Amino acid sequence: MFGVSFCAAFIEIFLSRFIHKLQNIITPVVTGTIIILIGIPLIKVAMTDIGGGFGAENFGSLENLMLAGIVLVSVILLNRSRNPMIRLAAVVIGLVLGMIVAFFMGRLDFSHLSSLPLVSIPMPFKFGFQFDLAAFIPLAILFCVSAMETTGDLTANSTISREPVAGPVYLNRIRGGVLADGINSMIAATFNSMPSTTFSQNNGVIALTGVASRFVGIYIAAILVIMGLFPVIGGVLQQMPKPVLGGATLIMFGTVAVAGIRVLSHAELDRRNMLIVAISVGLGIGVSTVPTVLQELPKTLANILGSPVATGAISAILLSLILPKSIKDEEQAGEEEKPVDTKKKLTRAGEKA
Repeated sequence: MFGVSFCAAFIEIFLSRFIHKLQNIITPVVTGTIIILIGIPLIKVAMTDIGGGFGAENFGSLENLMLAGIVLVSVILLNRSRNPMIRLAAVVIGLVLGMIVAFFMGRLDFSHLSSLPLVSIPMPFKFGFQFDLAAFIPLAILFCVSAMETTGDLTANSTISREPVAGPVYLNRIRGGVLADGINSMIAATFNSMPSTTFSQNNGVIALTGVASRFVGIYIAAILVIMGLFPVIGGVLQQMPKPVLGGATLIMFGTVAVAGIRVLSHAELDRRNMLIVAISVGLGIGVSTVPTVLQELPKTLANILGSPVATGAISAILLSLILPKSIKDEEQAGEEEKPVDTKKKLTRAGEKA
């Protein structure tokens, strides 16, 4: 798996070199649709966490809902504070408050931390390096889908950060982001971890805090590298109850979907574009809510189309390429051919004279 992931990452790296030439495909209609389809399924994830997490025995209990509600309300109230530092730390304070409440509810157990090593250094290719073509092909397709999803994430990031979503600056950001996505996945495979992709939820953090500086991202990346060397830190974070996490992420995930709507608001939603959005969003949400509709397809194809982002992105791109762009011209021509009241026209001409 790690060997195949390492090789498949080069697919995304290769795509990043000419993705800027796909301006006719990377339109606000396509990217806006992709962003909406990224955000809506994430809301389902947040609601599952609020209920207690997938497969939880006490799913939907009042205890879980109360814990998530405390975090959700605290983040909302803190985010409306006039103090900028409190607004910036709203999500973190909400999570800490939720952890404290969970501790007094007996939901935290740190007894296993004593068995964890103090420091752990990852070993490159600890499990060896092998390649299998049958596993490579579907993963290569998923990396192509990941490039489209990254494009949508970065477009949402540009929108929320008040950066341009068209032109050379925007396209350079897309190229750099997709390139970094591929390199990150290659590094992840080297250190025995699964492929990584852009984390669209962080757009919600930007919207809540108002901080979009890349330097902050660099500092946080350095902190995460250091924290990754100490398993105890990861052990503490893993104890965070799912309702605590869900209460905070619900806002962030919803913000991602709203970012997609904002991108679409900048597009000219004529009949053609509305048709593209309607069909693509419908197909994406459809396969997400009724996954059994794909059960008769080959397994590899079903796994790809089972992703609402993949289905919606493929649909939006194909429809953008297939549907003619002359519908708007026909509408304008139709308006020009409307019958004119000759009497009124002559009257106006006489008044002008």
